[in-house]
Amino acid sequence: MHALNKPSMTQAAKRAKRKLVLEITAYLSPIILIIVVFVFAPLAIILFFSFLKSGEYGQIVYSFTFENIRAVLSGGYGKVFLQSLYLALQTNVLCILFGYPIAYYITRYGGKWKTLWIFMIIVPSWSSYLIRLYALKTIIGTNGIINGLLMNLHIISEPIQILYTPFAVALGLVFAWLPFMILPIYAALEGLDRSVLEAATDLGATPVRRFFRVILPLTRGGLLSGSILVFIPTVGEWLVPHIFGGSKIMMAGSLVAQKFTAVGNIPLGSSLAIMLATTLILILYLTIKWGGREALEKAI
Repeated sequence: MHALNKPSMTQAAKRAKRKLVLEITAYLSPIILIIVVFVFAPLAIILFFSFLKSGEYGQIVYSFTFENIRAVLSGGYGKVFLQSLYLALQTNVLCILFGYPIAYYITRYGGKWKTLWIFMIIVPSWSSYLIRLYALKTIIGTNGIINGLLMNLHIISEPIQILYTPFAVALGLVFAWLPFMILPIYAALEGLDRSVLEAATDLGATPVRRFFRVILPLTRGGLLSGSILVFIPTVGEWLVPHIFGGSKIMMAGSLVAQKFTAVGNIPLGSSLAIMLATTLILILYLTIKWGGREALEKAI
């Protein structure tokens, strides 16, 4: 009797499994379609263009070549990519140094005003990214608010040159991406079990020791997810260095944009874009591998 029932139970389990797979596929099909159409298809097109040639007047010549890949690897573009990685790392560290205390203060002392503080951090993101950058440019410009205030107070006799310097680019990057570091850290801090902190205090841990031995390790997922949300987009930035650095500072995104628009060499620009995407995917993989699934879940 049991032997007769076993095949039917196995078939029922298989049918249930197939039904579950079909239901999951049906639920995820819109998301899968969007990812394929707007992520993988453009990347495939860019990859295809990277193996073509550019004509004398910028037209695409459909002739297969490795010349663009060779030019990217052997040219002077590595310096720009290294500078982009340095600025992205610098931005990430500064966002952690500013973002962690802000998130910690809101979590610990925000009280009934927590929602208001978080709302104030999120609200600027509702406005246009470009408008926010130009607002900051107006503040730090030669005739901006900061220079005007310092001159009116007779602290300086002539405007300070802030724009078109590495400091201005770093300031613009931190200004643009700081909220994306604060929010994951805040979520990680809010999720801490207060009894663990109380236990550390009862065992004689000082506030500093408790922070480095308990709080910081338990919020590593928030730090890593914030780093993903800040570091990855910053490497490919082109608008911030264009507005705040002018022609003096170039990042990888600026280089790709220049090849596509100003120079009109789409195959070479595609090769640079593929190199940038490969670099970012590798960094993302290593970060998630080091941070584990917790970092990925918090980033999503």
